[in-house]
Amino acid sequence: MKIETNKVVSIHYELTNEAGETLDSSSGKDPLTYLHGTGALIPGLEKELEGKNQGDELTAVIPPEQAYGELDQNLIRDVDRAAFGDVEKLEPGMQFQASGNNDSVQVISVVEVKEDVVTVDANHPLAGMTLTFDVKVDDVREVTEEELAHGHAH
Repeated sequence: MKIETNKVVSIHYELTNEAGETLDSSSGKDPLTYLHGTGALIPGLEKELEGKNQGDELTAVIPPEQAYGELDQNLIRDVDRAAFGDVEKLEPGMQFQASGNNDSVQVISVVEVKEDVVTVDANHPLAGMTLTFDVKVDDVREVTEEELAHGHAH
């Protein structure tokens, strides 16, 4: 059965960056299972998987615009240290949830900490990166009515 819209797909994968460092992997875990064609994966990977079959293996190199987007410098800014309230020790790499527009929640990462100012980055941690996925298609099956109604695989 071919991977196409509204098929439930299970994959094993290893995700690496341009330096070849492993960023994520399903090794030793259950495969990642998703409903194809619903935006559950980044667009570039979903496109590369289209038409593949159970057992197929592929290497997909996904540019930033088909992954998590280009790095947006407007999402990197300095904020007053006071905005972090009673958090005593702030360090680069720490992540926080911040309220965004329309009551949305946005994850921000601390980039730099100075005495009264903290530089934060609201870009996705993988923004601006070309990503490489080594993938093996573990299974492709029909979607159930319940999965289709819910918009995701169970």
